[in-house]
Amino acid sequence: MANSISGRKTSIGLFLFASCFAVIGICQQTGGSKDSPNSGLNSKLLNYKLVPWPLEAKNAAGFDAPWNFIQVASVAVHPNGNILVLHRGAHPLLEFEPSGKFIRAWDNLAFSEGKVAGIPEKDRGNWSRYSAVYGPAGCDSCGAHTVRVDPEHNIWLVDAPAHVVYKTNQQGKVLMQLGTKGAAGTASKHFNLPTDVGFAPNGDVYISDGYGGARVVKFTRDGKYLLEFGKRGTGPGEFGLPHNVVVDAQGRVYVSDRDNERVEVFDANGKFLSQWVGTGGYSALAITTDQNIWTGSVLRDLNGTVIGRLPEGVGAHGGIALHSSGDVYLARLNGIVQKFAKQ
Repeated sequence: MANSISGRKTSIGLFLFASCFAVIGICQQTGGSKDSPNSGLNSKLLNYKLVPWPLEAKNAAGFDAPWNFIQVASVAVHPNGNILVLHRGAHPLLEFEPSGKFIRAWDNLAFSEGKVAGIPEKDRGNWSRYSAVYGPAGCDSCGAHTVRVDPEHNIWLVDAPAHVVYKTNQQGKVLMQLGTKGAAGTASKHFNLPTDVGFAPNGDVYISDGYGGARVVKFTRDGKYLLEFGKRGTGPGEFGLPHNVVVDAQGRVYVSDRDNERVEVFDANGKFLSQWVGTGGYSALAITTDQNIWTGSVLRDLNGTVIGRLPEGVGAHGGIALHSSGDVYLARLNGIVQKFAKQ
């Protein structure tokens, strides 16, 4: 492929079921637990309302029909104010107005068919809990993992099983590729099932790497390798699964270490600063304009202190989008997008 990349209420049980690795029967926890000491899921409700979203599609007879999202992995706000929905279906990247009106499918983009799956504990040794299955055992666009928008209004897309991260313009034209497509590794030009991308105030880029790796890799805005930090483990500065990464206005880096159920905080060069333990096994992170941080459906200050939570929703795989209106969108692996309207 030339110059392109080859709200409804739901129960927590359905959400966890949708994110299970059916191939080997290992469940991928992506939501917090109310029993977790620092989950925030018993905190005060914030002033948001869950509203239906998007608008219904139309069937061939002209009647309303639901959208068939297949594992919504991520959401983001396009520079034009519309909502980008990344899901694992035949048309993986879709654009909607905030009202829920469908605009278009970004059909110039294609993702790999690899599917991240768990490794049985007895076979892991010191390696990751995760690998990927390819070919007929995979699924259509299962590589679709993350969509982000940087401060310069470029669109970034992570294809985890392809081991690549793409930077595109607002129309989806590829401007830069990080990683070597189809080749896993730990060198500066390789990833091993990367998961997310975060942006520093000076334009530097952080890639969480990820399911197969246990590190965060830093690049310049132009893709020059700078440094990396982290290794597999449970200690400070180590990762079980570095799933999402965001950067605050001071350049501090926040990483959701999902398998260790915590958030770790680093300086711009990867020096470990602190950790918020017991936050639960969610993934999604997003920094607000007033410098608070969403950890899934829970809002915290930058010291990790819980401020409150959304009225519905737990976790979110890797997608939380913050609209300028104040509305919050959560991507859910059970095939829905939840919109929480600011009241």
